[in-house]
Amino acid sequence: MSAPQFSLKRPLGRTRREMLRRPGSISLSLALAAGLALSVTGQASAAVPAQSPVSVSALGSKWVFRDGFGREVVLRGFNVSGSAKLYENNLLPFRSVADAATSAQSMRDQTGANTIRFLINWERVQPTPTTIDYGYLDQVLAQLREFTGRGFYVLIDYHQDLYSAHLFNSGSWYTGDGAPKWVIAAGAYPAESCGICILWGQNMQTNGAVRSAAHDFWHNRKLTTSAGQIGVQDAYISQATSAMTYLKQKLTTQEFQNIVGIDPFNEPFDGGLDGANGVTWEKNYLLPFYQRFRAAMDTAGWSARPAFVEPLAFWNTVFAEEGGMTTVGTLGTRYVFNSHYYDGPRMTIDLSAASDGTYATAMNRIRDRARTLGTAPIITEFGNKMSGNGSDRTPWMIRGMYQGMDSGVSGANWWANAASSGTVLSSMQWQWDIYSDRHNELMNGNPSKVQTEDDAWNGEDFSVVSATANGVVTPRLDQRVLDRLYPSAVAGDTLAFTYEDLARSGFAGAGTQKAWLTVPSTMPNVAALTTGRQFGVLVWREPAATPGAPTEVHLPQSFAPASTAVVSDLATLNGLPTSGTVKSALEVGSSTGRKLVIAPTSPAGTVHYALIVNAGTGSAVTAAQLAAAKTELASWLNLRFPAG
Repeated sequence: MSAPQFSLKRPLGRTRREMLRRPGSISLSLALAAGLALSVTGQASAAVPAQSPVSVSALGSKWVFRDGFGREVVLRGFNVSGSAKLYENNLLPFRSVADAATSAQSMRDQTGANTIRFLINWERVQPTPTTIDYGYLDQVLAQLREFTGRGFYVLIDYHQDLYSAHLFNSGSWYTGDGAPKWVIAAGAYPAESCGICILWGQNMQTNGAVRSAAHDFWHNRKLTTSAGQIGVQDAYISQATSAMTYLKQKLTTQEFQNIVGIDPFNEPFDGGLDGANGVTWEKNYLLPFYQRFRAAMDTAGWSARPAFVEPLAFWNTVFAEEGGMTTVGTLGTRYVFNSHYYDGPRMTIDLSAASDGTYATAMNRIRDRARTLGTAPIITEFGNKMSGNGSDRTPWMIRGMYQGMDSGVSGANWWANAASSGTVLSSMQWQWDIYSDRHNELMNGNPSKVQTEDDAWNGEDFSVVSATANGVVTPRLDQRVLDRLYPSAVAGDTLAFTYEDLARSGFAGAGTQKAWLTVPSTMPNVAALTTGRQFGVLVWREPAATPGAPTEVHLPQSFAPASTAVVSDLATLNGLPTSGTVKSALEVGSSTGRKLVIAPTSPAGTVHYALIVNAGTGSAVTAAQLAAAKTELASWLNLRFPAG
């Protein structure tokens, strides 16, 4: 490739799609020569301590996340956000740093989330073959810091859908995001057409232009560009290396500790199997790409962070595509098995409602795949439409998905099978978009197709919140679905967990309320204490080495400290104190969100239990009732989790 001539000026005559703010675009060569010294300003709260870095660790034959204190960590939160696909947002999750702050604070206060998946876009990172837009990365940093400054973990996601928006024309029914315009122009792809499609994702299987472009990426086709011959995958790895290097250099040590890793490529699809099957394709094309990206992470200073790698997009959906990385061998702890989960049948042809245990099998399949790959599992997208045909089933579909991630057995069978309920799955729901129903997106640059409603992207409406122009953020799902009891950090090994949220089947408090977690008749006092109430149960074992920090369980807003009861081998409480072995404390980064804190105090190998009950409704709880429940729980623990 001959040496290109670089210009820092914005070319004239760009289309609307290209008119993206690039205040810091400089050539890749010049940036590397300058040591990437461009300064960045940001606001991280000095009052908020850094999270301890997260890594993958063994737990028997399973794998989990642990922090630097040795605690088993569950990452829970949301994607921010689908607005990063929109040109009205300049391919950023937020239109301003102030909006990022509003989103971060509302998420922390209203849900207790501790993690976000933060979307970035190849098109903005590398607008020309020889340019890295460091101004865009500065904007990413400024928005991202509003989350790290409130104690969030952050997973950075290189997002794409249907490979690129530039494959579509102004009259297209669909659009995409990802690859820059120069890549598509050099590919000279045919006119796109999905044919008869029910869902936009079918473009991955039937749209010739989309499939051809993806095929070129996985085969590293040499493209003829203004800068000469460039391998398209080579270009992707190069820009990602530059972006990761820059982000690592500009983040403080404290801020970088909150970065859990990076998702190299959202929802990969093959573009053509070349006569092979899906699992063979994953071994021959997807795994080598991930290995290249893993090496790029090491070069960029991310060697201590895992790559959160996804299998073929449809491996676990109604389309029944072969995949799931069953032939790639062991990934190991420098990778994380990163799956999405959408209920394809109920999104298309299955009219049944979700109920207790609906998603146990699907979630256990993800657990099992990760175990055979020798690493931890995570679900970085799940959800369902919030409006339109079939959306009336969404509240309990989401409730059921969370239930399956909390435990791998149904509520009806949990008490008898808690010891085999599996790990608590980390997850990030799609999505948290404070601009829901307030968009102004010209679809494919067409001024006659202005998208204002819902997510403003391919007809989707998945955001679980909406917000007013002055920043008042309101949940669109039952608060009890979104603000959940969960063990965010366990000082030891989690043996079992479950939660009864009592979420209603409809929106805005409408619909049926029905408990899914059934206490057996052999535990009448536990049943009397929990019936008609939200409650959770955590069982964990003290590790060989005492962790450097306590167990923390997020308390939903409905669990007011004064009316929260705890029955545990460590303490029996009717109302939570602010000191002692078991206490209530504020969540990091919030003045209203609270957590249950349990100090590690016992010898290694000791198995503990804690029943946590929202006793703010119903008749008053008595000391005798708590004592009777404790006796039943101790017997249950000895039966289901025998010593040795």
